[in-house]
Amino acid sequence: MRAEAPSPTETGRTPTSLPGCRNLTATNQVKAEVTGAYKRSFPRLVHLRPAPHQFFYGQCGGVRYAATRFEPTSGATEEELVGMQDEGSAVKYFRTTSDGGWIYAASDAFPRDAHGCGAIPQIPRSLAAAWGNCSVAH
Repeated sequence: MRAEAPSPTETGRTPTSLPGCRNLTATNQVKAEVTGAYKRSFPRLVHLRPAPHQFFYGQCGGVRYAATRFEPTSGATEEELVGMQDEGSAVKYFRTTSDGGWIYAASDAFPRDAHGCGAIPQIPRSLAAAWGNCSVAH
């Protein structure tokens, strides 16, 4: 699931039409692969999933990128719940490797930068713009 599309830019083009990068529709398989990459990086967090309506997915050239916040699922231990208080509030960023697997690339700062994912150097600027700087309307 993608977050709702941002409004058109001042030039009249929608952010998804920016050259070089494009939004993609995230399948359940993509979400599972990204979640697996996060779990490999933070093995103490087992019971988690991407937060609904907060998953961004796109591609620049041959590299795919994703951004999401995670939330605990049923069965989460107290240790996981405490860990998610610290880790879960920040958006996590991922990219594919040359073999097509996913790796954890970065996390938002705390507090979150006003430019959202536009402030994350591991995310190409044109993709961050296509994602509306990962802003999610509540």
